[in-house]
Amino acid sequence: MTLPYARNYIGGQWSDGHAVGNSHAPATGEVIGTYADAGAVTAGNAVAAARTAFHDTAWADDRQMRARALLEMADRMDARRDELVQLLSRENGKKLADAAMEIESTIPKLRYNAALALTDAGRAAELAPGSYSMTLHQPLGVAAVIVPWNSPVILAVRSFAPALAAGCTVAMKMPAQTALTNGLLYEIIAATESLPAGVVNAFTESGNDGAPLLVSHPDTDVISYTGSTAVGRRIMADAAKRLKPCSLELGGKSPMIVFDDADLDVVVPTLTAAITTFAGQFCMAGSRILVQRGIAEQLRTRMIAALQAIKVGPGDDPGTDMGPVIDRAQALRIDRMIDEAGEYGSILVRGGLADPAGAGAFVLPALIEVDDVQAPLVQREVFGPVATFEVFDDENDAITRANATEYGLAASVWTRDVDRPLRVARRIDAGTVWTNGWGVIRDQMEEGGFKQSGIGRLNGVRALTEFQEIKHLVHTVR
Repeated sequence: MTLPYARNYIGGQWSDGHAVGNSHAPATGEVIGTYADAGAVTAGNAVAAARTAFHDTAWADDRQMRARALLEMADRMDARRDELVQLLSRENGKKLADAAMEIESTIPKLRYNAALALTDAGRAAELAPGSYSMTLHQPLGVAAVIVPWNSPVILAVRSFAPALAAGCTVAMKMPAQTALTNGLLYEIIAATESLPAGVVNAFTESGNDGAPLLVSHPDTDVISYTGSTAVGRRIMADAAKRLKPCSLELGGKSPMIVFDDADLDVVVPTLTAAITTFAGQFCMAGSRILVQRGIAEQLRTRMIAALQAIKVGPGDDPGTDMGPVIDRAQALRIDRMIDEAGEYGSILVRGGLADPAGAGAFVLPALIEVDDVQAPLVQREVFGPVATFEVFDDENDAITRANATEYGLAASVWTRDVDRPLRVARRIDAGTVWTNGWGVIRDQMEEGGFKQSGIGRLNGVRALTEFQEIKHLVHTVR
C-alpha cells in the first residue's frame, strides 16, 4: 500500500523539502505517511513569496477580497470536515469527539475573521477649526506564524485568519508531529480560488532551522507564536533586534478553584474533562485543583474515582475516554514527572505510562496532592493528563495560591454564591476566568495570557490590531 505524502505550499505551488520524514500514529507508533520536511531554504522562499504577494497583489488594500477568500476557505474546510477529523484523530491521537470539536470550532473562526475584514474602522474628528484628523489601520506586512502540534488546525487559523483579515500575507511553519493533517490544511488553502498565490505560504518542519528564520528574517514584520514560555522568550528576544511586534500565547497552569458551596455533581465531570481533554495537552488544561477544606475529602474521593475510571485507547475507538499523548518520548517524560512528584506530594492516582513495554504513547491520568505551592508540579507545565490537588482555607488563601505561579492564562471559579465569582475573578491574574465551567472560548472575545503566559490577544476585534499599524492623517483646510 502506498502511504500518503504531504508537501509544502509556497507561492501558490507545491514544494518539497530537503528531506522526507515519517508521520507516526501515537496510538501504535506505526508509520502512517510521509512528508516533505522543510528547513531554512523553504522558510526563506515562504517569506519571499509572502513579501511579493504583499506588494504585487491587491490583498492589502481590498477588504472585500479578503473577506471573500476567508469565507471560501471556511466552505472548503467544511466540505472536507470529516477527512480532517479522521486524520487529526489518527495522527495527533485525539479521540474523534475532540478532533471534531477542533475542526468544528475552526470553521466559524474563519467566517468571523471574514466579517472583521469588512468591519475594521478608524476614527475621525475635527480637532481644531479647519483641521481634521483621522486614523487608518494598515497591515504590518508579512506575518510569520509558528504553530504547535497539540491543536494544529485551529491554532494555525487563530493566527493566520486575523492576519489575513488585517491585510497581511503569511509565512507559516507547522509541526512535523501533524504533517499529514498540515498537508490536508494546505490542500484546503490551495483550493481557495479567491486567495491570490503567495498570500499564504506554509511548510512543515521537524527541525529548528525554518522557524527561527521566520523570526529573524528582515522581510517578516510581525510574529504570531503559540507554544511554550521558554521558546516564547527566545522568540521575543530575537524579534527585538528588529523591533518586531510579537503576539505570543504561551504556557499555562490553570487553577480550578472549588469553594465549599459548589455543586460537585457538575464540578467532578468538568474537572475530569479539564484534565483529560486532548490528553491534557492543552495550554488551558485544568492542571491545578484548588479545593476549600470543608469539601476537600468529598472532592478528593470523587476525583480519584473519576480519574481511575477513564478508559485510555485509540482516538478512533468509540469507547475511548482519552487518546494517547503525541509520542512515546512525551509519554516517558510525563511518567518521570509523576514519579518525581512522589518525593514531595501524596500520589492519589498514579496514572502514568499505561504500557511500559508497548510502542504506543498512552498515559493514564494522574492526581497528586501537594501542600507547597513552590513544588515543581505546581510551578511547571506538564502538558499531559496530570493535576495537583491543593487545599485552601478561605477566599484570600485561594487567590494567593491561584496566583502563585508565573503563569496567567486561565482559571475557573466554582461556587453558588452570586457575588463571589466576580470578586475573585478580579483578583486572579489570568486572561480568562470561567465561573462554574471550563474551556469556553468565544471567537468574539479576546484570548491571551497575563504574566509569563504571553503578550497580545487573539480572537475578538483586538486580534486584528496585532497585525496592523495605526497611521494618523492630519488634513488642514486652506
